[in-house]
Amino acid sequence: MKIKQFEVAGLAQYSYVLSSEGEAIVIDPMRDYDRYTAYAQAEGLTLKFVTETHIHADFASGALALADAAGAELAVSSYDQDPYCYSMEHHALRDGDVLRVGKLRLVALHTPGHTPEHLSFVLFDEERDASEPVALFSGDFLFVGSVGRPDLLGDDSKRQLAHELYRSLHSTIASLPDGVQVYPGHGAGSLCGSGMSDRPESTLGYERRTQHLFKLEEEAFVREIIDSVPPMPSYYPGMKELNSAGAADVSASLSVEAVSPVRFTTFLSEAGVTLIDLRRPEAFGGAHIPGAINIGAGQNLSLWAGWLIDAERHLLLVNDTGDDEEARRSLVRVGLDHIDGFLQHGMANWIEHGLELTRTIQFSTKDVAARAFGTHIVDVRSDKEWENGHIEGAVHIPLGELRERLGELTKTSSIVTVCGSGYRSSIAASLLQAEGFPNVSSMSGGMTAWNEQCLPVTSI
Repeated sequence: MKIKQFEVAGLAQYSYVLSSEGEAIVIDPMRDYDRYTAYAQAEGLTLKFVTETHIHADFASGALALADAAGAELAVSSYDQDPYCYSMEHHALRDGDVLRVGKLRLVALHTPGHTPEHLSFVLFDEERDASEPVALFSGDFLFVGSVGRPDLLGDDSKRQLAHELYRSLHSTIASLPDGVQVYPGHGAGSLCGSGMSDRPESTLGYERRTQHLFKLEEEAFVREIIDSVPPMPSYYPGMKELNSAGAADVSASLSVEAVSPVRFTTFLSEAGVTLIDLRRPEAFGGAHIPGAINIGAGQNLSLWAGWLIDAERHLLLVNDTGDDEEARRSLVRVGLDHIDGFLQHGMANWIEHGLELTRTIQFSTKDVAARAFGTHIVDVRSDKEWENGHIEGAVHIPLGELRERLGELTKTSSIVTVCGSGYRSSIAASLLQAEGFPNVSSMSGGMTAWNEQCLPVTSI
């Protein structure tokens, strides 16, 4: 028996390949499924099943595309219900159903709460002991240090789902022994729950002893779970729709065109095109193409691009050097499939052609402190970060809400955007500039730098 865990940083998502005697099953695969086929080939495995714990909201699933590509059977929950139901051909799993891979037996458990259809999988290694469970693949039901959020279907159903989550925790898995290894669907950084640990696995006994949620009575549990949910990215409902239908195979489109600067200007003039600048905030601030949205490449790209970019729009990409395959993978993982090309040889090529440029001033913390009078400071951090201390007189608009709250800002005002480190404030400044705000800047280093300088903050 072998368990291979795959991680996608930023989305803090875990997927798994379980194998025995040359056969394998994949649980919760990502959209760019070549990692699993490459692993199977290297290990000499035949993919027998592809499954997922539930209809995901935070990323585009690769389950359907991987099953089709590998000739594997797609096995998913039979407990799906409106408004999100699996519409692709699949093997519908019910509570207690078994999937066999070599000497492994994987038993489906219906563990609703995060979503109505959620399944967990209990693993038995029959080569060692057919009666003693080895592991629980808990998806977004049970995390290390926390449990899944119950509000993905909206306010009308979140209380009922929170009660179901409690029963899944205290009844459905009650008979599993403490020694069972817990392999969750996410770790710290995911917005599918709050308070997750960054440990990639745990044991059921450890979670029972250390998670205070296990110790709460049902009504107290429901209140705490509902009150502690993190912000919900606006792209989540779209992801659930995409995954209900089965996300298309994008493996052929992971290679895109290098576009010359002259042709790039033509593409940019077309309606429905968004330019994403993948560079660091300071590089973007120094010089960028007018109208570009700065979402820096790296582990946060998927989340913020998914949250802020319309999935129906066509995308052009620019960075320092040209192509960035990992950035393109990050985009398709959240359903941003319409990537038309990238600027050939990067931003330097644009500058060398003498094409139009603009800039976003990056003020230091002391500059901002000195300019505070008459300058509107817009803090785009989360509610919790804001409550822990902010610049006096700042306006709080979390980045994910900025597009919907533009009406609260005056276009003629001098605006400085602020976040924790400068990454989100650069995104915010670029969004405001693209929306026609002419006098926008960003604070370099964010509140981390502000606090390092011992500049005053307030929590009022």
